[in-house]
Formats: sequence, structure tokens, C-alpha cells
Amino acid sequence: MSDPLDELASEYVLGTLPAEQRAEVEQRLTHDAPLRAAVDAWEHRLLPLTALAEPVPPSAQLWRRIERNTASTPTPWWDLLALWRGLASAGLVASLALAALLLTRPPTTAPTFVVVLVAPQSQAPGWVIQASNHKKIQLIPLGVMEVPADKALQFWTKGDGWQAPVSLGLVKPGQTLSVPLDQLPPLTPNQLFELTLEDPSGSPTGRPTGPIQAIGRAVKVL
Repeated sequence: MSDPLDELASEYVLGTLPAEQRAEVEQRLTHDAPLRAAVDAWEHRLLPLTALAEPVPPSAQLWRRIERNTASTPTPWWDLLALWRGLASAGLVASLALAALLLTRPPTTAPTFVVVLVAPQSQAPGWVIQASNHKKIQLIPLGVMEVPADKALQFWTKGDGWQAPVSLGLVKPGQTLSVPLDQLPPLTPNQLFELTLEDPSGSPTGRPTGPIQAIGRAVKVL
């Protein structure tokens, strides 16, 4: 049975809590040591995701937003726990925000694996994969990827020791895809996932043949 406190901490760190509940958690963090410890543990679990995002300096718009938010509170800005958690690592902020924004709705259970798929050349994030168990994963788009009319996106995965990538099906740009994994070995850390451009009916060889559009590796978070 899952720990309610641990689930709450995971959803807070992933950014999937409703605004009102998130505000309640932030208030509790100032005096609730067990909750603070659970949040710290989740932040450390997700720290490997920072390798998937380049550090990004806060924009002028973000600084103005911080100034507006801090101006409305009597608490000195240097004592704001949420602010320092948010600015402690720009890479972590980018990764966690990415994971949160790509979740179209809060998961019923905290994900055990997260994968950020990025474009090979630009390293721009385009998709997130989340798995809450070993039986099914969700491929969630950031936006709509343009695909030539005579091509299709095909979804692949390859674990360490596998002889070749395995197809997980064709993907419609801009749509979430749920994939059952009952015919595959359990997910493992560092497992490779990628999207390639193939013929409209899929790769004719059963192996990736077209250019890679997005690629990433699994990070275990639970």
C-alpha cells in the first residue's frame, strides 16, 4: 500500500497538484518535517533529469513575476522556501516543469519511470513518457510535431542487452498514446526510447530505418 505522504510529496515535486492543494503543501513545508523530508527525497530522485535539460537563465518576465509575488507578502524574499527551491537549479526547474506540463492530467499514482524525448540536433524536448507500473506507459506530446504527408512517426524502445529495438506502434502527432507492455520485459533504468520517421504503415523491416525525431532514456523515480 502506498504512503499518502510520499504520494503527496511526489505530486508536489512533479507539479501535478491543483493550485489550492499546492499552496497548502507549501504552507506545511515551513513546519512539517516529515513532509519536507519526503519532498527533499523526491527532488533527489528526480535530479538525474537535469542532465536532459540545459541550464536556462530566468527570463525578464519570470523576474517580474517573482517581484510581483514577493511584493505582496511581508516575508523577506530571501526567506521564501518556495522561491529558493525553484531557483536552486535552473536545469532542475526546466526538467520538472517539463514533466509537469506534459502530464495532461494528474496521475492516479506517482510515476515509477519518466523519459524526456528530445530532438537529436536541437535537444529541444518534444515528448514525455511516464510509467506508473510495469504494464503500461504513456507517451505525452509537448505540442504537435510536423510530419510529412507520406511519413509516419514510429515509437521504439530498446533495453540493455536486447538484440534490437522493439516497435511500440505508430504515433499520431499531438496525441497521447498509451502502450501496454505485457509482451516486453519490465522497464529498466536507462532504457532507450525513440521516435523515427517511417513509411505510413511503419518500418518495412521491423527495425528503425528513418531519421530519429526524438530520443531519450528512462530515469527511475520511484
